[in-house]
Amino acid sequence: MSDTSTPARRPRQLRRTLTHRHIHFIALGSAIGTGLFYGSSGAIGAAGPGVVFVYLLGGAVVYFMLRALGEMAVADPAPGSFAEYCRRYLGGWAGYITGWMYAFEMIIVCLADLTAITVYMTFWFPETPGWVWVAVALLVVGAANLASARWYGELEFWFTSIKVTAVIAMILGGAAILVFNVDTGGSAGFDNLWNDGGLFPNGITGVFSALILVLFAFGGTEIIGVTAGEAADHEKTIPKAVNTVPMRILLFYILAILVIVAVIPWRDITGEESPFVQIFSGLGIGWAAAALNVVVISAALSAINSDLYGAGRVVFGMARQGLSPRIFARLNHRGVPVTTIGVMLIVLLIGVALQLASDTAADMFQNIAALATFATVFVWLMILLAHLGSRYRSRAGDGAEPQARSFPVPLWPVGQYFAIAVILVTFGTMVWMDEYHSALWAGVIFLVIMSAFYPLARRRAAAIQSDTSLRGDETAAD
Repeated sequence: MSDTSTPARRPRQLRRTLTHRHIHFIALGSAIGTGLFYGSSGAIGAAGPGVVFVYLLGGAVVYFMLRALGEMAVADPAPGSFAEYCRRYLGGWAGYITGWMYAFEMIIVCLADLTAITVYMTFWFPETPGWVWVAVALLVVGAANLASARWYGELEFWFTSIKVTAVIAMILGGAAILVFNVDTGGSAGFDNLWNDGGLFPNGITGVFSALILVLFAFGGTEIIGVTAGEAADHEKTIPKAVNTVPMRILLFYILAILVIVAVIPWRDITGEESPFVQIFSGLGIGWAAAALNVVVISAALSAINSDLYGAGRVVFGMARQGLSPRIFARLNHRGVPVTTIGVMLIVLLIGVALQLASDTAADMFQNIAALATFATVFVWLMILLAHLGSRYRSRAGDGAEPQARSFPVPLWPVGQYFAIAVILVTFGTMVWMDEYHSALWAGVIFLVIMSAFYPLARRRAAAIQSDTSLRGDETAAD
């Protein structure tokens, strides 16, 4: 008698529809946002003109972190990306807490950007309630994320193009002021870098304080690893993105900040308006504020778009391993984790409603930046530690040898330990400076609460692993 039973249907998988163009602009756009257009004024005020070197320091940390992530992602583009690598090389709790901390980070940044959009839109529509713009923003990015990864990538490409164009225009405008000695009503010149208290007028305290805002600005670049699971040709696209994106981000940031502190004396950058507006105003461009408003709205939408995508994919990957509720592991016929994205959209709506009932975006920015920085550098630290774990396991004979890897990190292991040291200094700064204590405590409390739920996740993960093993044994018996 023949066996008429049908084999178990294979679960749906993410679809590889993101091209190099998509991934390149996704990573570039995730780092060029409100942290540069508005947050840069706070970093300049803290460190002075020497903040340029703080951005270089932060950029070096990002580069080594991304190279570590790139090495692992090219070798194994796993769903859930760095959360899965942490689970594999550091243990179940590490993968669980890294994934949830990343989702926490993305939600925080999304809330800040959504609330900021309500402020930006009052420039043109002062009488319209803020919830209208929140609804419009979530409708746009939600539709793109729910449609397909390719639609998300296309939307992010155009958002990022607007931001990059604005940065280039500001750099060229500032360079024109310096080269042609344009009268801006102030004292523009490279001597602004040292003629008012020197490069670091606020000393080492200012440098450490600026480092918090600088790392916040670079947050989100780790999304490159998340896209590996949907990259059309991950062995080519991921190395290209990891190699070129940090350099271009540094180029944009360093040139932009250098031009700003050369054209505008650092004490005149008060944060009451964006340094970008001050540059354009110096050129006599009266519509500078309106133009920048378009840019910052695009930047905020871009950040929400990427953060929703990144958090959704990481939580989806964790659900496949049992480290988040199983409902988040569902994909629709287009390979999109619709349940995960839908729940996150609801969380964002609730969060923004609570924010609109309390503080304004302007009042919250520094606290949000500090809290997001805690979550960001925690995730970066776990990525670097997972990479160390993968290398040392390879030496022990479990995995590919380092020389056999197609995209090995440079300057091993000096670069990795350097990046880890800077991250530990960042945590130390949050302990040291009173203004960051609330963000530090919020991050620690989140760690404790989520760790308390880990035993439940561990049992769920063990059940999934047991079920997978049983199905494998049945297939082998057939």
